[in-house]
Amino acid sequence: MNAPAWQHAIIIGGGASGVLLAYQLLKDPASDLSVTLIERRPEIGRGVAYHTGNPEHLLNVRVGNMSALPDEPEHFWRWLCTRPDGPMCPDPYCFVPRQIYGDYLAGLIESLTSNGGAARLAVVQGECVSVQEGPAGVAATLDDGRRFTGDLAICATGHDAAAVNFHCQVDPWTSLSAVGVDRLATVLILGSGLTMADYVLSLLRNGHQGPIVALSRRGLLAKGHRRVDSLRIEEREIPFGASITVLLRWFRQRAEAHIAGGGDWRSVIDGLRPFTQRLWLQLPDASKRRFLEHARAWWDVHRHRMAPEVEHRLGEAIAARRVVVIPGKLSAVTPNEREALVRFRRRGCTELSELRVGAIVDCTGLVKDPATSSNPAVRSLLEQGLARVDPLHIGIEIGTDCAIVARNGSSSQRLFAIGPLTRAAFWEIIAIPDIRNQCAELAARLIERSGQTGQRRDAQASNLRDRAV
Repeated sequence: MNAPAWQHAIIIGGGASGVLLAYQLLKDPASDLSVTLIERRPEIGRGVAYHTGNPEHLLNVRVGNMSALPDEPEHFWRWLCTRPDGPMCPDPYCFVPRQIYGDYLAGLIESLTSNGGAARLAVVQGECVSVQEGPAGVAATLDDGRRFTGDLAICATGHDAAAVNFHCQVDPWTSLSAVGVDRLATVLILGSGLTMADYVLSLLRNGHQGPIVALSRRGLLAKGHRRVDSLRIEEREIPFGASITVLLRWFRQRAEAHIAGGGDWRSVIDGLRPFTQRLWLQLPDASKRRFLEHARAWWDVHRHRMAPEVEHRLGEAIAARRVVVIPGKLSAVTPNEREALVRFRRRGCTELSELRVGAIVDCTGLVKDPATSSNPAVRSLLEQGLARVDPLHIGIEIGTDCAIVARNGSSSQRLFAIGPLTRAAFWEIIAIPDIRNQCAELAARLIERSGQTGQRRDAQASNLRDRAV
């Protein structure tokens, strides 16, 4: 059976992933493919990562690697240089506020007005609560009852918000002042990664005076970036398809050899980046489980590093005992009207410790089971059997072409997913350098299916013939 052709795509989610895909679909003025971009926030391009207004919340990737366009690696740097107040830093090896990057992403959509793309784009504010697929197309229903139909839908819902289960639990993207937590109260942050660092900076900037405790299983802190170049690693060197034990042994030996020669371990990790998705795809399922259970925490703190300025600020707060990092595991939370009694077990101890806190902030990371997703659009797909959770319970199952796999194992002809929702297939798919490639590749396939590619090629060939005559 021939795959259906289409002219109208619905993108659910107007954060980074949704904007990057919309731009790739619309940037070619010769295409007739139209896009409806649905975003629940008032602004597009912000999402969870880039809506922050705190100037101390910096990108975790240097400016030189944050271009939205794979074929224009200096696009973001050039954009920074055109700002009225200048590029904010002396060269592309710097880290600018994430809010600035949100401006950049929003500007991508605005730039479409200059090449005719605006006529093919509809931006809709609202929360998508249901996605349906039928023989003739798809439909997205919003929480206010509005319904949009199209030929295909792409889920770009990004990161799930942490579920709030009791009054003193605070979303990591919400300030304590907004929920009325006393400035002298003890704040417990679950997790000690990059989100924890951002929240600590927010607390300090907003004048919080109480103790700040970060509790994580191993108490590991993200490492800081350094001004080093990535190591060139040849594809033939890498043990693709090997077990996690063999792979980690190879990686340690490669890093140790580089360090012994005067290099930096960061160069080895960055040199491996072009191959990480393929490594994950070819890793045996048992090894994936072992990695998630035993090695992921160490990989994350070395792979997902913080800006040097953030590292310095957090280090100062820890040295001054404004922040205490405890390796341990949460055991129980007993809330009352004003606070909560938290019981936890320190790493290596058998007895429980207790702590009274005024707020609990869940910064435990981005790997969440989609079966417990707070996103109604994702829940809708799962409940209808249009999607299924992957065996590792870290994402929904998709094919290598980003098509969503249904409960019965069939790949959809009309439903796709991009960004963090696809981490089960690609793992390394939460940062812009990875997402931009995914969006460009998917857009190329969708445009080809739209029936416009052949027409453009015919027109280009005709122009060449005319010039030759």
